[in-house]
Amino acid sequence: MHRSFLVFATAFVALMAGALFYAARIPVEAPQVPEQPVTVEQSGPVFLSFKLADLEGTERDFGEWAGKHRLLNFWATWCAPCRREIPLLKAFQEEHGESGFQIIGIAVDFPDQVAAYAETAEFNYPILVGQEDAMAVAEASGIEFIGMPFTMIVAADGEFLSAYIGELHGQHLDDIVKILARLDLGEINKDSARKALNFL
Repeated sequence: MHRSFLVFATAFVALMAGALFYAARIPVEAPQVPEQPVTVEQSGPVFLSFKLADLEGTERDFGEWAGKHRLLNFWATWCAPCRREIPLLKAFQEEHGESGFQIIGIAVDFPDQVAAYAETAEFNYPILVGQEDAMAVAEASGIEFIGMPFTMIVAADGEFLSAYIGELHGQHLDDIVKILARLDLGEINKDSARKALNFL
């Protein structure tokens, strides 16, 4: 009886250890967050400045794309809505890249996984990679990083204007272009642009 109990206990412990080992290998996905604009109360202008590595491991400075309105798209290989956005963002870059807009993908993920995914995704915009340091970029604007996809809208001079949590759709991008085009023409100022973007 005592021996049978020991055999059973040993088998049970081995089974639990195997289950825990397997569970530890499963990628943990962040909870999906509802699509929503992000309203940020700013006491003054916030100008972004950061450096992150690209797919080749080369450190890139955000200032490289100065002079263009930039959409910083935070994503991960395991995030389904993030992956759905990519063809839309590639089409946007193709259409609006020459007219002063730049998509910058920021992968909050492991570099090797991002590099493997990039081989088939065929990005036509730069991809930067980071984890805590990438999240710190978003939080530098005063926004709490709570999930992905997450897109920050930055004016051509580097000033953070607004952000959107959730999957972007074509209408969102069309509205962003219209609002920033009006800003460029002097029809609205940054405060008005920010308010308009907050209601995407």
